[in-house]
Amino acid sequence: MVPDFAVIGGGIAGLVVARRLAMAGRSVTLLEASDHLGGTVLRHEVGGIDLDAGAESFATRGGSVAALATELGLGNDIVTPSAAGAWLQPVSGPAVPLPATSLLGIPGVPLASDVIAAVGLGSALRAQLDSVIPHLVATKSLTLGALVRRRMGNGVLEKLVAPVVHGVHSMHPDELPLDRAAPGLRAALALHGSLAVAVRSMREAAPAGSAVQGIRGGVWRLVTELTADLETYGVQVELGRRVTSVDGLDGTVVLTTPLEEPPGRTVVLATLVVDAPELDAAPRGSGVLVAQGAAGIRARALTHATAKWQWLRERADGHHVLRLSYEVEPEDLAAVARQDAEALLGVKLDRVIDFARVQWLRPEAGTAADVGETVAGSGLAGIVAQAEAHAAGLLAAD
Repeated sequence: MVPDFAVIGGGIAGLVVARRLAMAGRSVTLLEASDHLGGTVLRHEVGGIDLDAGAESFATRGGSVAALATELGLGNDIVTPSAAGAWLQPVSGPAVPLPATSLLGIPGVPLASDVIAAVGLGSALRAQLDSVIPHLVATKSLTLGALVRRRMGNGVLEKLVAPVVHGVHSMHPDELPLDRAAPGLRAALALHGSLAVAVRSMREAAPAGSAVQGIRGGVWRLVTELTADLETYGVQVELGRRVTSVDGLDGTVVLTTPLEEPPGRTVVLATLVVDAPELDAAPRGSGVLVAQGAAGIRARALTHATAKWQWLRERADGHHVLRLSYEVEPEDLAAVARQDAEALLGVKLDRVIDFARVQWLRPEAGTAADVGETVAGSGLAGIVAQAEAHAAGLLAAD
């Protein structure tokens, strides 16, 4: 039978689109080049614990991921992280808590004591000039970095915003379009004329609770349930099927990834499972974001996963799970990751139970696909929302 749709790529976007089309009664073939579905949303076992090898949380904005998880029967397993916030490792000096009133590191109160501790008094005073700088209309091509630099100066951008944005999007704010980074910030800035006031207004308008959530057992469970639904609704899945041309494919083609591998940056994730009772007190909250140039630190971010997620702490049998990300992989990743973790957490880690390495390609934004990360940007919230919208559009036009 000739399928109605051919979905190219079996990452989260492809799974969501294929499922939605099949649920509507359309025949769907899904072609995936690798030997597994889910893309970077994947499980691996480290120290006897099932862990996320990629995304371990999702943004709550829009509610798209939570709605999907609930449809898949995972609604009761949606969890919020610990109230302990993340910390920042500045270029020099000890780690400090991230400012409480901020959005992607952009301070809502530039002269707050926690902002001064993070960026220094000089940079905080420069950021305060945001209140008197005339408002300029933000162009569609404006990046988050250009906006912050204009309104609050390079100090806040590089010392505070860049580490946070890199931890979330794996890129510098100068490379990140404003509307992709912070939907709604453009409108809030136009309304209030001040970036700090815009940040405060968005924080006040946000629903109570965490800006991110996870899934008990791991975000990878989304892939398990999506895959089961594809089978239920009769989607024909072909693994190991690399597509280099849409010529000859039957049905309406949906590209979730460019046919030619897009340019991008490599991100390496090092996971350590350690025996360190000193970490029971979560000395750096849920983890540490690292300012570029921080002396002696190679990692760009560290997540103290067992401090962030209660469910994982319960399953770790007294051990601790640490995830460190790297843009440039050191030669001895396991040793460097342990050293970086010790420096960032202020704790000696003499007993490493297990170590794992995962490498991902984060593609640059582009338009050579219909859905997926190159179109929607990084982050499950945007990818799922855009995939659902695209599927709805295809069904409406069918």
